[in-house]
Amino acid sequence: MGYCGVMQMRSRFRSDRRLTVRMTVTLFLLGLLYVAFVAALIALLKSWVLVVVIAAAVLGAQYWFSDRIALYAMHGRIVEREEYPQLHGVVDRLCAVADMPKPLVAVSSMDMPNAFATGRNPDHAVLCVTTGLLRRLEPDELEGVLAHELSHVAHKDVAVITVASFLGVIAGLVVRFAFYSELFGRGRRDQNTVAVFGAVMGISALVYAISFLLIRALSRYRELAADRAAALLTGRPSALASALTKVTGDIARIPTKDLRTAQAFNAFYFTPAFGADAGISRIFSTHPPLEQRLEQLARISAELGEAAEPGKAG
Repeated sequence: MGYCGVMQMRSRFRSDRRLTVRMTVTLFLLGLLYVAFVAALIALLKSWVLVVVIAAAVLGAQYWFSDRIALYAMHGRIVEREEYPQLHGVVDRLCAVADMPKPLVAVSSMDMPNAFATGRNPDHAVLCVTTGLLRRLEPDELEGVLAHELSHVAHKDVAVITVASFLGVIAGLVVRFAFYSELFGRGRRDQNTVAVFGAVMGISALVYAISFLLIRALSRYRELAADRAAALLTGRPSALASALTKVTGDIARIPTKDLRTAQAFNAFYFTPAFGADAGISRIFSTHPPLEQRLEQLARISAELGEAAEPGKAG
């Protein structure tokens, strides 16, 4: 591979205008929703200090500790080069080509074949793979999956999704707070209290629904952008397509009970943790359908093949 080819892939990996625009628009809309939500809660609950403190605490915890939370939930641990030399070697090569800092490398002792990236920025990132993934994939397939996850890190997808999901978490906390706060304590169950309770519940449900749909729309495009960046970085879209097909098929055969914990982190995974009977959950998935991802990779494969022809002729 020539120097020019490497530089082209670097710049493509580093920047995706369409992804940046969609992230900016989504965060702007979520920001407006957040401001309206907080203003409504302050008006209803008469305690702006409490609302702001709760919101700031939850956002700070999500942003600063997302990597630790995800690793703990998925039974992951940081591994050194001596334990997994081949895994570290692939990550080293990809980071060198992509011109980005190497994240911490972790392994989860789960049979479910998957991978995820987490962390607030490229300098504080963790790339985690499961033992099930390492056992099932060929080296070139693994490289494609790791390139996909590194694209998320390079584009700061993890931080964006963490912040974006913050509204849904706050909406859920507010509903719980409404039940247990003094506002609904004994001796205050009058019509005004019932009206405020209904308003809080209604606003929280609406905010959760809107943020849910916005995040899902952003996340699906985010996955397509990561597939595209990974295919261009490695120059082997077919290997990534093979990994997608293999992993998706194997996850469907994993017992449903083993997927329940993983499903809470679907937005961060290489492919969603759906069992054989996913049902309606596929409609609201954080990932586009497998067919759409494979079609995009097939188009990229054709484009790369066409681009290679003049080089062969010369």
